[in-house]
Formats: sequence, structure tokens, C-alpha cells
Amino acid sequence: MLPQCLARPAVALLVLSLVGVAAPAGADTLPHDLTPLGMFRQADWVVKAVMLGLLAASSITWIVLLAKSRELAVLMRRQRRALAALTQAASLEQAEDEDHDAGLFLATARQEWRLSSAVLDDREGLKERIAASLQRLEAASGRRAGRGTGVLATIGATAPFVGLFGTVWGIMNSFIGISQANTTNLAVVAPGIAEALLATALGLVAAIPAVMIYNHFARRLQTYRALVGDTSAAVLRLVSRDLSRRAAAPAGG
Repeated sequence: MLPQCLARPAVALLVLSLVGVAAPAGADTLPHDLTPLGMFRQADWVVKAVMLGLLAASSITWIVLLAKSRELAVLMRRQRRALAALTQAASLEQAEDEDHDAGLFLATARQEWRLSSAVLDDREGLKERIAASLQRLEAASGRRAGRGTGVLATIGATAPFVGLFGTVWGIMNSFIGISQANTTNLAVVAPGIAEALLATALGLVAAIPAVMIYNHFARRLQTYRALVGDTSAAVLRLVSRDLSRRAAAPAGG
């Protein structure tokens, strides 16, 4: 009978001791600031570096969006105006020179015409040489217009994995905290998990807009390249018209 009486106070003391230890530990280790800024301040230096890198990548995405949108708008407006002028021109000499791709196309066609002045009877050869030169100019114009959009593809492809690295590192720190504290209290695990999830969220915030903006620019660049191709075709029509007029001149005389 005496051992049972002694056992009951021992069980009660054990329960009270466990409750008394668990509650203060949770209250002491639970972070008070769970806002994104607070979690950033409490994060490990590796997770902080990941977050700062993702924020920088997101900033670059929006800067490219603003700068490239303005550049493409100007290029497409000039290209449409030049295409309209070339369509209305009657000959290669009457076409107006513009300070953009159309002017370069006209200058290249006129230069090849002058260099081939001794063999103008070879109409097909002249048109092939001019077409080859214009194709290279089209490719160069497309590369210049697409400059700067490659970084969007890089950000969209790598940002989720960078955020995943921050997630893995934060979870690893959480397990290390569990082993050092010798407890499975949620207050010990929660900060690292929160940091890990924040890194994942920043990775998605950087990657999703980058992919969407890259696809948007891909469509705009396709439209611009089509306009450049139409401009090149207009120059070739002027060359062919001049050659036909020159061939018909002796017969008419």
C-alpha cells in the first residue's frame, strides 16, 4: 500500500515537471516577428543571400520589361513607317532613306547595284546577291532587337531551383536546431521552416513573371521580325521593278 501512495505523488511530480518545462521553452524560443522582414532578419546568412539574389533577379525582370517595351515600341513604329514609304516608292532611287533598318537595306541594295553595274544584264544574279545581303541584315536586326531578353529566360529557369536551395538549407537548419535542443517542440522547428518557405515563395515570385514577360517579348519580336522581312521584300520588289524597267527601255526605244 505504501509503494502505491509513493508512486502517485511521483507521477504527479513527473507530469508537472514536463508541463512546467515545455511551456516556458515554447514561450522563450517562439519568434515574435513572423513577418517577411522579420523572417529575413532571423534567417541564416545563406538563406539571406538566396533571398537577396532572388529579389535582385526580380528587379532585373521588371527593369527589362520597362526598357525593352519602350525600345520595341519605337522600333516597330519606325519599321511600319518605313514599310509604308517603301510600298509607295516607284523605284529604288525614289525610296527615301531612313535612319533605321530600312535605310540600311536601301543602302545595301544601291551599293550592290553600283558594284554590279557592268553585269546588270544578269538580273537573277543581281537579285540573288541583294537578297543574300538583305537576309544577313534581317538576322542582325533580329539579334539586336532581342538583346537583353535572354536574361529573362535564365531567371525563369534558375530562380525556382535557387529558391529550392534556400528551402533545403532552411529545413536542414531546422533539423540541426532540433538535435541541439533535444526537443521536438514546434517552436524550435517553426523558424527554419518559415524561412525555407519564404525562400521558395521568393523563387516563384522571381520566376513566374520572368517566364511570362519572356513569352510576351518572344511574340513581340516575332512580329518585329515579320515587319523586317516585309521591308526586305519591299526593297527586293523595287530592285526587280528597276531591272524590268531597264530591260524594257531598249525595246521601247
